[in-house]
This record gives sequence, structure tokens and C-alpha cells, in this order.
Amino acid sequence: MSGDRYKIQDQQACYFITMTVVYWIDVFSRKEYRDIIVDSLNYCTDQKGLKLYAWVVMSNHVHIVGQVESELGMSGFLRDFKKYTSKRIIEAIVEISESRRDWLVDKFSFEAKRTGRAENYKLWKDDNHAIDMSDINLVNKIDYIHG
Repeated sequence: MSGDRYKIQDQQACYFITMTVVYWIDVFSRKEYRDIIVDSLNYCTDQKGLKLYAWVVMSNHVHIVGQVESELGMSGFLRDFKKYTSKRIIEAIVEISESRRDWLVDKFSFEAKRTGRAENYKLWKDDNHAIDMSDINLVNKIDYIHG
């Protein structure tokens, strides 16, 4: 992705990925939005070849350790996952009784216009901080996520 210093070279390799919300906004402090992430990860493990070793949803970012064992590859998974979850989270922000609704919609709309990288709203930062786990102790990263 644009601006990402950590490149995904091997699409089927295991990676430590960090997906961050723009401006580090605390979106996932609400259960409804976290559930969208969890449901989407479950769908991807069932249908898209995603193999997860560890994951955590923080208030403003998501860590996963995993690999994609399908033709989709890690880049394809990240593209589809971010696009889908972004749309569903924006819909949920508008639909539920969200005290920060106007502020959140304004921030995500501003970022889409500022970057020109999304049509209406941009929830996720472009980079994924993808670290290839081939030469890294997997247990250490899993401990970091669960620590």
C-alpha cells in the first residue's frame, strides 16, 4: 500500500500486521464496531484462506499474526478486509446512537478528501506495518499481542 515502509513480498508468508485507524481515533471502544472486525476476521478464516495465529482489537488499531493460504494473498486480504470493515463501521456509526457521530463522520470524510484515496470516508491508514515472520520468533509476537 502507498506509504508503507514494510512491504509484503511473499503473499503466502506469515506476517505480523498492524492496521491503524486514521488519526488514531478510538473507534473500537464500542462493542458494535469491534464486533464488525471480529465477524470479518471469522469470515476470512472460513472463506478467504486466512489462517490466524493471534489477533487483538485495541481501541484504535488491530494486530494480527497470520497468513493467507489462498490465491487472494495477504495484500488481497488486507485490501478486502479494510474496504469491507470501513464501509460497515461507517454504516454502524450513522445507524446507532453514537454520541460522536458527527465528529467521526467529519474526520473520516476529511481524510478521504485530503488523501484522495477513498470515495467518501477513510477509516484506515494506508500502511499495515507488515513484518514478515520468516526470521522472527513467532512466539514473541504472539506474547506481545496477548501481553
